[in-house]
Amino acid sequence: MPVPDRLDLTLRLVRGSGRLSLAELAERLGVSEMTVRRDLDALQEQGLVRRVRGGAVALDVPVERAGFAVRERWSAPVKARLGRAAAELIEPGGTVLLDAGTTTAELAAHLPARAPLTVAVLSLQAAARLADQPGIRLLVIGGESRAGERSLVGPLALAALDQLRFDTFVMSIGAVHRDLGWSEFDLDDAAVKRAALRRAGRTIVVADATKLGVQAFARVAPLEAVDALVTDAEPENETLAAVRDAGVRTVLSEGDAS
Repeated sequence: MPVPDRLDLTLRLVRGSGRLSLAELAERLGVSEMTVRRDLDALQEQGLVRRVRGGAVALDVPVERAGFAVRERWSAPVKARLGRAAAELIEPGGTVLLDAGTTTAELAAHLPARAPLTVAVLSLQAAARLADQPGIRLLVIGGESRAGERSLVGPLALAALDQLRFDTFVMSIGAVHRDLGWSEFDLDDAAVKRAALRRAGRTIVVADATKLGVQAFARVAPLEAVDALVTDAEPENETLAAVRDAGVRTVLSEGDAS
């Protein structure tokens, strides 16, 4: 796993749990405890976690230092490839609901090439990238903007989704696990994703390899609730195999599909 991907996942795991031991992180990341120590040192230097005896704890830092802006810089080429591959699954003339997240924000940049489209967004970043684009009818789902993430959540977002129907929901996800299914680190994000799943004819998940094999705090749906997964995971990845066994089409960012 590339270092930027590993730092991204390590930060999300620590922030999602509040505190994790070296042994737990090593097991979930599939690396040595020495590697975990180096990664935690790097995150501590950035003020994102605090090292403690045998592990690390999350810090209550300003959200702009640990949210979308930080993660967007990590693994940008991978996110760009995933966004482009997912956009190719969108048929012109349809209605699309675009989830929040760094990868779906990358995907938004490729949607004008699939126009005409009606695109509803749950992300202020995606809205900025799609505004005034020829052939794109842009709808911004109402709701509360999560500080740092700029995702739209809460009762207003849920009420708006209940009034709409989409051909395709493109969902970002924090974690994918063979037993837990699709899950998220934030309760509000998970609630919006569950509502969006109910309002779409099909759902495409975009997730880089760091999300596979991870269990997050809030369950979104079982594996079979999704129609396709776009990822950069290796074909023999165990979690990817479980996703396929659940009947989900898998599309690799290099263009292979099964």
